[in-house]
Parts: sequence; C-alpha cells; structure tokens
Amino acid sequence: MKVAVLASGGVDSSVAMYLLKKKYDLKAFYLKIWLEDELAHLGHCPWEEDLEYVRAVCDQLDVPLEVITMQAEYLDRVVGYAIRELKKGRTPSSDIYCNQQIKFGAFYDKIDKSYEKIASGHYARIEKKDGQFWLKQVPDKIKDQTYFLARLSQAQLSRAMFPIGEFSKSEVREIAEQAALPTMHRKDSQGICFLGKIKYKDFVKFHLGENQGDIIEKKSKKKIGNHNGVWFYTIGQRQGLGLSGGPWFVSGKDLKSNELYITHKNDLEERMTGEYVIDDVSWIIIPPNEQNEQVDFEIKLRHGPELKKAQLTPIGSGYHVRLSEPDAGVAPGQFSILYRDGYCLGAGVIQ
Repeated sequence: MKVAVLASGGVDSSVAMYLLKKKYDLKAFYLKIWLEDELAHLGHCPWEEDLEYVRAVCDQLDVPLEVITMQAEYLDRVVGYAIRELKKGRTPSSDIYCNQQIKFGAFYDKIDKSYEKIASGHYARIEKKDGQFWLKQVPDKIKDQTYFLARLSQAQLSRAMFPIGEFSKSEVREIAEQAALPTMHRKDSQGICFLGKIKYKDFVKFHLGENQGDIIEKKSKKKIGNHNGVWFYTIGQRQGLGLSGGPWFVSGKDLKSNELYITHKNDLEERMTGEYVIDDVSWIIIPPNEQNEQVDFEIKLRHGPELKKAQLTPIGSGYHVRLSEPDAGVAPGQFSILYRDGYCLGAGVIQ
C-alpha cells in the first residue's frame, strides 16, 4: 500500500515515518505554508530549518521527499477564516481548520490518488467498527490531539493514519533515540502552525491594525486601563493585560463601544458560564439522538486533558449546552469538542 507521510521536521512525524517504513511504500511530503512573502518582516522564517530536518530523516530512512507549496490554499482557507473571526471579536481555532482544510483536505486533492492513506504524527487513534471510522483518544491524555482533528469527516478519517497513537511522548522519544533519528532531541514546536516564530499579536496587528479603547472592570464598571484592540484578546485570557492588582481575566468585549471587560480572580465565579449555544456542528459519527431531548456528552473547551460533563439539547440548527461545572473560558468562535467513552464524536462552534 502506498502511504503519503506528512513530515514537519519534528520527532513525532519522524517516528511515524520510521514505523511505517517497515510495512508500506512511503513518500514524505513537506507542506510549505509559511507566508514568507507577506510576513517575513515580522520574524525569522522557520521552514528552512524544518526542511533540513525532514531531508535528514528521509535520507536516513531512504524515503523519497517532495515539497508541496500550499501557501495560496492556506491563505484562503485558514488565514482568511482567522481574520474574519477576529474582525467579529471572536477567537478562531486555526489549527483545527488547518487539519480539516489543508493537511487532510487540499493536500489530498494535490497528490496522486494512488496513495491510499495520509499519515501524520498526531497523537490520536482510528478504530473501524460498524462500518464507520471512529476517532479515539490516546492513552496519554495530556498529549491527546483529537481536539485538533475533531472536524475531520468520515471520508478524511478513512484515509488517515496516526502511527504513534499507541505511544506516550516519552516512548516516541525513546524510539527516535533507538533509531538515531536526526530529530530525536529536537524540541516540540509551539503556537499556530503557519506563524512559526513570529508573535501572534504582530500577525493580528499586521492584518487588523490597532484601535485603542478602554479596559473596564466588569463589577464596578470603572475604567482601569487601555487596550490597543479587542481582537488581541480572548475570553478567559490572563496573560498580557499589563495591569496591577491582579490577577485579572478577560471576561467580555464589545466591538461597538470598543471596550474590553475584565474580572478579578476573586470575582471570577460570578463571570463563569455554565450554559451556551453551539452551531455549525460537524459530526464524525452521526449523533445518537436527533429528537428534542437532552443527550449526555463530555466536552473539551480547549486542548488538554480536561473533559467536562455536559448535556446537549437540539435548538434550531445547533445545540444548547449545559455544563456540569461552569467555566471562565467559554469564548465565542472557539470549538466545543464532543466526546463519549473515549471517542471524539464531533465539534461545534461556540456562539
């Protein structure tokens, strides 16, 4: 079987390639999505270093490599989405769209259809049962990346492979060391995939500029500072506010008045949200109940090990969500990822 491996220059995709090399006819692909023509002045371009590591791994494993430029697709499908959401005062989830639209979307349309599978270094598992493909969490709940894959369709999952899903991060490092892979000691990358080493605020400023407004304390309604644009902040954010007397958390924003609302940690419980609505819901597995009844799920509001119990009730084209415990980080535009019994079933956008 021919398998296309997405190679990023990190240890995870390198080990995925190493494991698959023993069984399949492989070709590695490096997706060049870095927008250097547009953003190079904001920071160091990382793709050249990444590509050096990819080439070194491919040379060692004797796997052919092809570099595919996908900057136009990324600019249109992912960056465009992020800017539209930011303009609305919402918080985009660019990495989720990158997987759905680019890595397991536009990339497949570009390669030879003789490749039956697309493999990546994601920490996730796929299980086929009852004629459907299920996205399953990995044993290492801290590294589990099903959150970022929750918008994949059945067709996309049927073509996907996640070879390192059964391993912990330490085990992946150990395999890399035993195989003496060039990436065995390389640090994990952080942040949004197309930004590289530039700062997220610089990227937002480049596209949306600055618009100074007031920072208002929610409880007293008093002005306690200034901001340079509400689009630089997300609900639940604590870092980067530059205010004394904290800790402070972002608890709201108003685009019309250009006001950013904050709440002190001592008053945070008053601002926590236990109910909200999700729309634009995509299901990996068809939902178990389409009737106007409550259905139990577990929900991830952000990448990480924490799952919250929740009840979903159909409402219009979406669902009303009632969390078992309120949360301070419910941010419009971000995703609620839906789980049950260790399986990721789908995702909806917080309204």
